[in-house]
Amino acid sequence: MFELSEEHREFRQSVRDFAEAEIAPSAAEWDRKHYFPVEVVQKMGKLGLFGLTAPEEFGGAGGDFTSLCVAIEEISRVDQSMGITLEAAVGLGINPILTYGTEEQKATWLPDLVAGQKLAGFGLTEPESGSDAGATKTRAVLDGGEWVIDGSKQFITNSGSSITSCVTVTARTGERADGKPEISTIIVPSGTPGFVAEAAYDKLGWHASDTHPLSLSGVRVPEANLLGTRGKGFAQFLATLDDGRVAIAAVALGCIRACLELSVQYAGERQTFGGPIGRKQGVAFQIADLKVMADAAELLVYRAAALKDAGASIAAFKQAASVAKLYATESAVSATRIATQVFGGYGFMEEYPVTRFYRDAKILEIGEGTSEVQRILIARSLGLPVE
Repeated sequence: MFELSEEHREFRQSVRDFAEAEIAPSAAEWDRKHYFPVEVVQKMGKLGLFGLTAPEEFGGAGGDFTSLCVAIEEISRVDQSMGITLEAAVGLGINPILTYGTEEQKATWLPDLVAGQKLAGFGLTEPESGSDAGATKTRAVLDGGEWVIDGSKQFITNSGSSITSCVTVTARTGERADGKPEISTIIVPSGTPGFVAEAAYDKLGWHASDTHPLSLSGVRVPEANLLGTRGKGFAQFLATLDDGRVAIAAVALGCIRACLELSVQYAGERQTFGGPIGRKQGVAFQIADLKVMADAAELLVYRAAALKDAGASIAAFKQAASVAKLYATESAVSATRIATQVFGGYGFMEEYPVTRFYRDAKILEIGEGTSEVQRILIARSLGLPVE
């Protein structure tokens, strides 16, 4: 069963109240100014959103993955930039350290991250290796008990803010017996000499989220900053992305819900030819499609989350995560197109949030594994030898 419990529904309302009061009134301004609202991120931390799945010993709630998806959905319903900030902070920042870190690493990094007072990033993508993560060119060599890291990373969320404490990066640390690169993950603290968060990107959407390219030149960190087992970095990031795919599907679900709610309201208020536009089948049928998308995406997202919480097999969860990610994100892109069309000329004006949602949605089909990658994974899970 994956129906939300009464506790989940009550939690949803508390997050919605927060989002409506603290995020919605300023989201358009943040977007326009490309402003990353550190103060609001830390308020999200005080609400406990970053620690929902973390153990109590690190200041977390020790809760379930479903609760995190509920929070991400509700934040994304008013602003995807803040939704992805939460999603990446937990899924790509906290989770790798929580899952693979030593006790010392956990004690060093997790308390501030779980409290939402600091953020961490995950440096995987590079200028020439996106979906082909095995083509990583960043290298790390042991020298006198330290890793010396050289390379670059691209499109890294939460990597260059004033509260970023560290970024976990993937790097080649040698060569395997079969000749393929040995890839490991290493924690790099912010402020380490040679580690630079370059100027923030000028993006199509997600203007209020923190995204930077990173450069690493002769960066030296202790050997103990290796995260998990040497040479297992590729497997670690794949497992990390499975959780992230469900979480980003929750971002997409929040977007679809917003499009549905805004379209229903507008179609009931906007008058043409002596009545509301919602009486016209051409409009009403499109809004009906939004309802179908929202309901279907909800079932897929929370089914995947329920499998995670129930300890389902890796194979079952991986397939469910890809299905949820593929459907919800592609539906979100369609939903924003429909909502913009319902609003007509006003849908092209920045004074209405559907314009921002339209710009924000496209990246959902790309980040945390493209739609094409999800189709490959789903096909392989069905036993097809797709390449």
